[in-house]
Formats: sequence, structure tokens, C-alpha cells
Amino acid sequence: MFSSSNRLTVIVMVLCLVGLSAFDAVAHGVDESTRLFLLNNTGVQFFAFMYIGAKHMVTGYDHLLFLAGVIFFLYKSKDILLYVSMFTLGHSLTLLFGVLSDIQVNAYIIDAIIGFSVVYKGFDNLGGFQRTLGFSPNAKVAVLVFGLFHGFGLATKLQEFQLPQDGLLANLIAFNLGVELGQFAALTIILLVISFWRKHSSFQQFSTASNTLLMSAGFMLIGFQLTGYFTS
Repeated sequence: MFSSSNRLTVIVMVLCLVGLSAFDAVAHGVDESTRLFLLNNTGVQFFAFMYIGAKHMVTGYDHLLFLAGVIFFLYKSKDILLYVSMFTLGHSLTLLFGVLSDIQVNAYIIDAIIGFSVVYKGFDNLGGFQRTLGFSPNAKVAVLVFGLFHGFGLATKLQEFQLPQDGLLANLIAFNLGVELGQFAALTIILLVISFWRKHSSFQQFSTASNTLLMSAGFMLIGFQLTGYFTS
């Protein structure tokens, strides 16, 4: 018979596996109405792009998995704000720079690197670097650097639609603002779940199971993207 702590861990693992099974159905997929809007967009459409940015982040499981790993063991609000701000700075810079400068980056390779960022964070949270190397890489630098790659990932999605130059900067700012709003909403829910488990004796099992699944999800992302790269 499962103990209460083991039951909680099993529930987390089942929920995470259900989420992983839906990878192809969510995330970076663009629904038909959004696709048509982006293809036919002209001029400044501030609120429309803000909505698309928020929706993209809420369904962008790779970004959220990385951020979940980043905040998993952060207890102070100022630390959460600092790390999330560094991630935001990173992805905002490369999102704007990538689209405005028309920097062409292979979407499969960028998304594979984003998958690696998820593996990295889960491994770090499990103490993997400390055990194998004797030290952990600078977490703040890692968040900023991976944030830059996440931003290029966002840029590649928008570049697929060859957005017109008319109103492009304003629309990009709106999209990025929407991303931040979606990020805030998603992180609020994630923090509530993590904070709930911190009050229970099963948190150690929960953290081990969650970060192991985080790594598994990252490896799945890497495999999926590299398969797409070599078969496209």
C-alpha cells in the first residue's frame, strides 16, 4: 500500500506524463486563426499581438519547463524576481534583435538548445553538477544565456510569417509584453503548486520526481527537434 507521500509523488509523475504526451498538441503550434492573422497582418495591431504573445507563452511548454526549474528552489520573492528578470532580459533582447535584424537561425537547432536548457536545469536541481564536477555553474549567468536562446526561439516562430515592416517594432513590443503577461500568469500557478508541496513532508520525493521528469522532458524535446532537423 502506498504511503501518503508516495501517493503524492505518483500523482505528480502521472500529471507530468500526461502533460508530456500532449507535446505535439500544444506548445509552439499556431492555430489557424492566429496563422491567418499573422500572414495577413498590416500596420500596428498592439492588443492582438499582445494576446498572441501571452497565448504563446502559456502554451510554450519548453519555456515554462525551464522557468519551473529555475524557480523550483527559490524561496525569496526578490530572488524569484531577479532570476525571472534575467531570463526576461535575455529573451527580450534576442527576440527583438532576431526579428528586426532578420537573423536567420535554424528553428530545430534553437529548439533543441532550449530542450537542453530544460535538461540542464533539472540536472542542476538534482545536484548533478555538484556531484560530478564538485561545483555548480553560475545559475544567474546560465539563466541569462539560456534566456538569449529562448528569445531566438520566439523570434524564429515570428519570422516564419514574414511580418511586414509597417508597425513591426510596435507589434514586437506588444508580443513581448504579452509573453511577459503569460509568463507571469503561468509562473503564479507553478509557484502555488511548489509552495503547496513545500509544506508537506513529501517535498523531497516531489522535488526528485519533478526534476527527473524535467530532465526527461528536456531529452524528449531534444530528440524531437533533432529528428525534425535531420529529416526535414
